[in-house]
Amino acid sequence: GLERNRSMTWSLPALLQGLHKGIHTRLHTAREVAGHPVLKGDAAETVWLSMLGDYLPERYRARRAVVVDSNGTFSHQIDIVIFDRQYSPFVFHQDGLDVVPAESVYAVLEAKQVITADEITYAQDKAASVRALHRTSLPIPHAGGIAEPKVPHVILAGLVTLESGWKPPLGDTLIKNLLARQKEHTLDLGCVAAHGVFARQDDDSYLIEENGMAATAFLFELIARLQTLATVPMIDIRAYAAWLKA
Repeated sequence: GLERNRSMTWSLPALLQGLHKGIHTRLHTAREVAGHPVLKGDAAETVWLSMLGDYLPERYRARRAVVVDSNGTFSHQIDIVIFDRQYSPFVFHQDGLDVVPAESVYAVLEAKQVITADEITYAQDKAASVRALHRTSLPIPHAGGIAEPKVPHVILAGLVTLESGWKPPLGDTLIKNLLARQKEHTLDLGCVAAHGVFARQDDDSYLIEENGMAATAFLFELIARLQTLATVPMIDIRAYAAWLKA
């Protein structure tokens, strides 16, 4: 009887609400406690990184990072890089940053306090700096033979914040700024934790969802989109090893 009574107290909506509330509260605390704008940004980034570390499947890692390709080109510094850990042959650590090979990257996110036109432009530039990198892809040996090289997937990009700089917070101004630059500058999804989420659709329009559990909604949409990317291409490690002779 005791076990049965205890099980009846579980509530999935309460669990989902608890996830969102934990993120929302920590973002608020980060804003209040950290006085300097740079410290506020770092604090917000840490909250999102912690959440992703807790809830993303084990095959993924989320870190503050720079991305590098086999030509020796580096991206801008990215607040949150979500990359493969199962098949990544190397990740370097230097000065508090990870350096991740371009082939391993699934998604890049910027974490800010408030979503504004300037922050969207900033996040778009960061995304473009990663998408411009060269990615190798080798044929994949398997039990039945050798599979064709995987065409590298499009790297997801997004922006996560606590508040919006607009009224209404998720209105036409947001969409106009998201649509201003597309292709390599596209932001695929984002979260304004106090208000809701946005997500780019297949027809290049944006779905805006006002949601009282925005952080949870964002996490679930991110995981769903990561699932569609399947596995990263097989990296040509010898292309990187060539730099040993440079």
